[in-house]
Amino acid sequence: MKSTFSSLRYRNYRLFFAGQLVSQTGSWMQRIALGWFILQLTHDDAFAVGLMAFAQFLPFTIFGLFAGVLTDRMDARRLVIATQLAQTASAAVLTWIALGGLARPWMLYVIAFVNGTVLVLDVPSRQQLTYRMVGREVLPNAIALNSSLFNASRIFGPSAAGLLLGFAGVGVCFLVNAISFLAVLLGLLAMRTRDFFPLEEFERPRILAGTREGLAYVRRQPRMLAVLGLTVVLSTFCFNFNVTLPVLAKITLHGHGAVYGFLSAVFGAGALAGALVAASRARASVRVMLIGALVFTGAELLLAPVRNAIAAGLLLFLVGAGFTAWSANSNASMQLAAPDALRGRIIGIYFYAFNGTGPVAGILTGWLCARGGTELAFAVAGIVGIAGALAAGAALRRRPPIQIPRRAEHARA
Repeated sequence: MKSTFSSLRYRNYRLFFAGQLVSQTGSWMQRIALGWFILQLTHDDAFAVGLMAFAQFLPFTIFGLFAGVLTDRMDARRLVIATQLAQTASAAVLTWIALGGLARPWMLYVIAFVNGTVLVLDVPSRQQLTYRMVGREVLPNAIALNSSLFNASRIFGPSAAGLLLGFAGVGVCFLVNAISFLAVLLGLLAMRTRDFFPLEEFERPRILAGTREGLAYVRRQPRMLAVLGLTVVLSTFCFNFNVTLPVLAKITLHGHGAVYGFLSAVFGAGALAGALVAASRARASVRVMLIGALVFTGAELLLAPVRNAIAAGLLLFLVGAGFTAWSANSNASMQLAAPDALRGRIIGIYFYAFNGTGPVAGILTGWLCARGGTELAFAVAGIVGIAGALAAGAALRRRPPIQIPRRAEHARA
């Protein structure tokens, strides 16, 4: 148990963790409300949910490869503060148009694009900041705890959103999210920068040259390429719950907001369980990564024909557990293999693989739901995902281990 929460011995990480716990809960309330809101505005058009995903992930496709270079050039804490302020403003605008009755589908698409653009910088900068707070040796634990935090909020946020959607409407969910960002901003401002783990001295990279350098490093690491390949497959075909879950709840199961909140919360509970198991391990594991990928995708395949909310919830628990077992270990293995001078770019490349195909994935999943319902969408996700996991396992067995740089580190707790 002590090793499961070892990152919390660092004061800066404790502040970050507490702030994110509040903020991520608010963010999940907004995600749930947005998916429900677009269905309301478009009269249950499943393809419209796919368009929302397209707008949200298009910035990753356009800018994602360069985000890591910017992270390597800039101070991670200041960059995270800026992205949190931008998301606060976005949530405030959503609150205004929802409570004022001004919202139109195109407005939600624009806001989703703006949020996605902010997240392009937010994701790698938060990962870089995590490294600065806990250092190399404890990094796998911190990544897994970040995942557990994200998925704990996936339980509380959707549950609260499901209740508020029925009693107060989507606008209140957006308002709660806007207020929740105060917690993470206060935590970031209270950090002691002198306690950060130092980075090795390196020349700040230029945008294009730095991006090429990061890509060249990855090309020399065959196992990195295998991990990235699996990430592209699973994120494109399998991780599209922003599209499939609202359609599953509202159209397939003929439910209301509480059913959507329940399904999202159960998925989050499974994801939290998988994250805590990953956090209890001392190091990243390729074996656990592959087992997680198979559980994740196999449970999706079993979910395809289900028409009962309780049965769907049980399978979504397994989907969530497998997802975080896969994603936490793949993320940690990539970061640990990166030297200080390239870490932001390696993180950026990993999350480009994770989110870069999001626009195509959102449109594809929305089209599959419109053509054959969630039955077709989950069947395609399961079959393609299982094939991808088996192929990645075969490739990883043939490759030498990822070369992980080592160096001594010291920091204050």
